[in-house]
Amino acid sequence: MTAPATRIAPSDDLAACHAIRRAVFIREQAVPEALEIDGLDDAAIHLLAVVDGRPVGCARLLIDGAVGKIGRVAVLPEARGTGLGAALMHAALDELRRIPGVTTARLGAQTHALGFYERLGFVAEGPVFDDAGIPHRMMSRPLWP
Repeated sequence: MTAPATRIAPSDDLAACHAIRRAVFIREQAVPEALEIDGLDDAAIHLLAVVDGRPVGCARLLIDGAVGKIGRVAVLPEARGTGLGAALMHAALDELRRIPGVTTARLGAQTHALGFYERLGFVAEGPVFDDAGIPHRMMSRPLWP
């Protein structure tokens, strides 16, 4: 059996990213569309994960000075548990490292996913907060050891 062909790269295919985000955040997690599609997409770098020609994951990067904020990380259910989420995060960190002056990655993690991000070197900071009815914590990590 051949392993699926996976590609994760920056993409201008916002329609594919929105389709994934709608499936995961709006339909699966009941995030209101007005909160999910927040008007920041035009200022962002979008990563798209494609497996065997089909978009199955995405992430959004926003730059604020020395901080690269990773957000809207979503993987369709059929691609979960395959390592794609970790690969998507590694691609996001690599992309942030290419941007001059960016030294820190930051994200708002759903609390059920804290362990996933901790395994990628992120450290939780501050209290739990509500984002779209879902408990989150801020996390950060340096881009270089």
